Amino acid sequence: MLQRHTPAARARAAATAVGLLAALTACAPGTGGEGIVVTTNILGDITREVVGGEAAVTVLMKPDADPHSFGISAREAATLENADLVVHNGLGLEEGIARNVAAAEEAGVPALEVGANVDPLPYASDESEGEPDPHFWTDPERVLTAVDLITEHVVEEVEGVDAEAVRANAEAYAVRVAELDAWMAGEFGALPEENRRLVTNHHVFGYLADRYGFEVIGAVIPSGTTLASPSTSDLKDLSDAVAEAGVSTVFADSSQPDRLVTVMAEEAGVEIEVVPLFSESLSREGGGAATYLEMMRANTEAIAAGLGGD
Repeated sequence: MLQRHTPAARARAAATAVGLLAALTACAPGTGGEGIVVTTNILGDITREVVGGEAAVTVLMKPDADPHSFGISAREAATLENADLVVHNGLGLEEGIARNVAAAEEAGVPALEVGANVDPLPYASDESEGEPDPHFWTDPERVLTAVDLITEHVVEEVEGVDAEAVRANAEAYAVRVAELDAWMAGEFGALPEENRRLVTNHHVFGYLADRYGFEVIGAVIPSGTTLASPSTSDLKDLSDAVAEAGVSTVFADSSQPDRLVTVMAEEAGVEIEVVPLFSESLSREGGGAATYLEMMRANTEAIAAGLGGD
């Protein structure tokens, strides 16, 4: 039996073909369609504040994760390669997904490497000396620069967003970041200068030290990455420095065990308190650091109390 191709049937067939073409186009690398994809949860929070409801924002790094070692699924890698814009920290921070970000860029996806564009500081000592430090977010002033960068890239690269709304969101958030900076300066300014000495589990607070006048005595892991390991001589050198400086508080990431800190304290022959900080990842809701602003306030209070003897 011959099938009659009525005008209605032809219209339905054409619509189906157009739909299939659109689906295939959306899945093609580099053509966008997945909104804004952000690698770390700290940058994810900042990006969401800037974007508001103007575009979808996907954050790859889960709460309480380690940015140096987290990985992504095949589905998430595909989302990355089909993004309208990728926002990543860069400077070697996201070691576990660096190849995925590179693949997205090779596929033609616009990408913003935030860390490289906020006047990065070099590491001052140990294994990473001279290399750019990726942990810029501990300085709110540089976060203000990051807000500007993200705003302009969203406006320029993501179709369909209301540029005025995005810029208004960014301005409102920038006011809150500036208020955070002023408050942190006041809290740290109340500490005696001789108390502003930091020992951490790895090098992550160089920007905070530079911004607010701290001296970094050293780190238990003498590197900018948690994937490195200290040697016996590293621990001995740091314990000697701690004993000489009279430091009694060491700050460790909330997701990292304090075993090495304990070993170092035994080497130094001094009693050391380990104070947890949220250094490289936001927490889950209710965990004390669910947003960038909440994280920085929690850390400031912990540092001020730990070094102030409260």
